[in-house]
Amino acid sequence: MPPRFVLAVLLCLALAPSAAAQTSAEFVSASTVDLDNPHDLKLSPDGKQLFVADVGNNRVAILDPETLTLIAEFGSDHQSGTHDVDFDDEGRVYIADTKNGRVTIYEMDGTDAKLVGELLERTLGPEGVLAHPNGRIYVAGAWTDNVVAYENGKVVNELTGLSAPHDLELAPGGDIWLSDAGNDRMVLLSPDLQIKRELKGAPYNFNGVRYQDVLSDGTIIAADKNNHTVKFIAPDGKLLLVLGTGKAEKGPGKFTTPEGIEVRGDTLWISDSGNDRIVKYTFKTE
Repeated sequence: MPPRFVLAVLLCLALAPSAAAQTSAEFVSASTVDLDNPHDLKLSPDGKQLFVADVGNNRVAILDPETLTLIAEFGSDHQSGTHDVDFDDEGRVYIADTKNGRVTIYEMDGTDAKLVGELLERTLGPEGVLAHPNGRIYVAGAWTDNVVAYENGKVVNELTGLSAPHDLELAPGGDIWLSDAGNDRMVLLSPDLQIKRELKGAPYNFNGVRYQDVLSDGTIIAADKNNHTVKFIAPDGKLLLVLGTGKAEKGPGKFTTPEGIEVRGDTLWISDSGNDRIVKYTFKTE
């Protein structure tokens, strides 16, 4: 087990000292498995497996979320540029198979994945996918600068005018947070793809914001790729905490182009993509 470092990583970006003192994160461990530019992460519904979109290896790597060791993998015989992972309410897995221009759909039997379908209409280079509780599948087309909503396999809605959109994550109440990476912003969408809110500019100063997760209280944890940081944003928009030094580095509290984010309870998993590893933290907000 590596040494544990308490990261009371506090901002000098328009952050009041009292707010900064309320949020902290602690480095726990890092993976040693052979990964190549891992991107988004998703825990299985039972929490026993961590699915990793392993871009450079064109696969989904399944890790033990506690030890970060490799359990299984799938997709390397037919995926290309795997970017994102999500589960629907029935346990099916949706994968952004980016370079093949589609989202692949799998049924899981333990760690065995059976390809049962695909979504490929109206998007190119999909890099984000969300299986919404309303039954729709939302896909972010990073190469077509759009988000498409599918219902029963057919396109029912579309939002255009974006720039390299990436992750889509469910917000409390059913809205959707989208990382609009090329526009250096995050936008809150209604299920009908109407823009309701925007996070852009100071104090966030995003530079290629990528994947994220949203806590039950509405707190966002987002990987700000080109700033080499991970940012905690309160439901009211206040910037709570930044992990990372702002430089491409490796070590506790340091990242190189981080991409993927997954949270359960007080545990945070991050794809430290440029360092080809997954890192685990615990955090608390008081």
